[in-house]
Amino acid sequence: MLLTLLWFVLGGLFLFGCFCVFFDPAVLTRQGTTYCVRTSKKIVALTFDDGPSPVWTPKILDELKKADVKATFFMVGHHVQKYPDIARRVAREGHGIGNHGYAHSVILYYTPAEIEEEIKYTEHVIREVTGKTTTMFRPPKAWLRNSTKEKIRSMGYAVVLWSLNSKDWAGFPHRYIVRYLAARARGGDILLFHDSGNIFAREGGDRGQTVQAAALLIKILKEKGFSFVTVEDLTHEA
Repeated sequence: MLLTLLWFVLGGLFLFGCFCVFFDPAVLTRQGTTYCVRTSKKIVALTFDDGPSPVWTPKILDELKKADVKATFFMVGHHVQKYPDIARRVAREGHGIGNHGYAHSVILYYTPAEIEEEIKYTEHVIREVTGKTTTMFRPPKAWLRNSTKEKIRSMGYAVVLWSLNSKDWAGFPHRYIVRYLAARARGGDILLFHDSGNIFAREGGDRGQTVQAAALLIKILKEKGFSFVTVEDLTHEA
């Protein structure tokens, strides 16, 4: 009986993992959010979630600096407190900063009061460290209800998701990631990457493939005539 239950649980976890890898849940929650922008210009926005990381964020920043590209980092408040120098570097180098909650908690069933506390405290942390006040919120896992979106917008925040997901947390080789994204990128797209965490953890992980993928993708899309902007600048095109 116990063995049967164990196999049932493991099977469920395997199926859930396959679902997360091969299907993007953001597709189900995009309505009423900013996930891309209609524009005739060949511009896209690179975004990085879950940082800052003391290991991977600096490497990503180095690649962005070499390519003269600005991106947007949706930061976890707890990580900002742990690694303030990295967060300040992101701001100092002119990248956009968004709010990703304090502890990367799924807010699907948060009450309005809990949502406000989560976002406002993270806003406070980011402002105290970087001097920047966030106006964009990206919900962890993209899981949220319509009433949650309304609450977030009532706070003066834009709910920002994405149109293209790199799935870099799944461990795909960087050339596979780049091939997938480069073939599908269109003007106005918002691309999702991560500068911390992995499939099991909110922090750490090996984001080496992300660093390589971001550098190669920038090169290929530039050759195709694309340029890169922050999410804030992209929304001005709407």
